[in-house]
Amino acid sequence: MPDSAAEFRVETERLVLRDWRAEDWAAFWQHTNTQAVMRWLGGVADDSMRAQVQARLEGYQRDHGHTFWVVERKADGELLGFCGLKRSNQAGGPQGMMEVGWRLREDAWGHGYAKEAAVASLSVAFDRFPVDEVIALTVPRNVASWGLMLRLGMQRREDLDFSCPDFDPEDPTIIVYSLSRAQWQQQALG
Repeated sequence: MPDSAAEFRVETERLVLRDWRAEDWAAFWQHTNTQAVMRWLGGVADDSMRAQVQARLEGYQRDHGHTFWVVERKADGELLGFCGLKRSNQAGGPQGMMEVGWRLREDAWGHGYAKEAAVASLSVAFDRFPVDEVIALTVPRNVASWGLMLRLGMQRREDLDFSCPDFDPEDPTIIVYSLSRAQWQQQALG
């Protein structure tokens, strides 16, 4: 496992993925804790939920050497949201598997930032960690999320789907997509 004390920073053409700073949290919640962004994430978070999310993200970095990192736009330094890696830990789901995930503010949607950040995160997963597969989770009605999973070359893994009403009570299924190391390497060659 990489040294979790070392500062994490990865740059793409337009973005920086980096460790969280104390001052990031207010901007993150201001821009992402909205009805539109939180629609498929359990709804707008109250103070208690925000504190739990912050503790979880900081804990992932401390315990595993990766987390859902800050996504910052290079052009103006704006915090767009997060993207990165964690170990899947959702009750009833595939425990311990490397998971890629993202959450961007609404005005960042439709610009390719999520895909750019997710590609960078997948590169980190396969280059720096001994994983053979990375998964991503969403709900069936979050078409934008699973659409991105498909654009990333991920494949549907119905065998890993599970029930959880926390995100979409009308359809409590969590669907899973995955990308293997071999598929990632093939995409890099293609």
